[in-house]
Amino acid sequence: MKRFTLMLALAGFLVTPLMAQAPEGWEVRVDHSANAADPDDVPELMVMTMGNGFHVKGGPAGTFWNPANTAQGDFTAKATFNLMEPSSHNNYYGLTFGGEALAGAGQKYTYFLVAQNGNYLIKARAGENVSDVVGSTANAAIHTPGADGRSTNMLEVRVAGDTISYVVNGTVVHSGPKGDIVTNGIVGVRVNHVLNVHVEGFEVG
Repeated sequence: MKRFTLMLALAGFLVTPLMAQAPEGWEVRVDHSANAADPDDVPELMVMTMGNGFHVKGGPAGTFWNPANTAQGDFTAKATFNLMEPSSHNNYYGLTFGGEALAGAGQKYTYFLVAQNGNYLIKARAGENVSDVVGSTANAAIHTPGADGRSTNMLEVRVAGDTISYVVNGTVVHSGPKGDIVTNGIVGVRVNHVLNVHVEGFEVG
């Protein structure tokens, strides 16, 4: 197993220890909370290979990718996300696509994430600027934690022609034209801070 490469390209980017043994070839960018009212609960982001995926526990948020997972044209990206325990407040996790320059100040990607309250969101990032594609929206297809505190959600992004469909557990929760959304590029995963999530079954095809 190969250690993640810790990508530190932004000026003033804060460094904390990264404990990581994850799928070979994958990299991570750590994003520390800039909100004093919502700090990271611990300084470390722990990542470890487990089964056919990897386990993330933070600490700070992380974006994870393998440069080999690049999609062009029509494609489907999918992964199953197992929330192992609720966080103290809603934090989001899910897929990223259309990734470019992910290690640097000019990072670009779109992300499709869900949270423990049954909401999803879709956002586009360009550098440090983030814009809503779809703001936080509830959908009954999203599984919320059961009595054991756990939930499992399979997320998919389907690109076909000029249409992008966002799917949770087999249900299309949003679909629309690409518009200004860039879909070609690196596909990966994002897990926001103070979460305990196991990711498995990641595929791009």
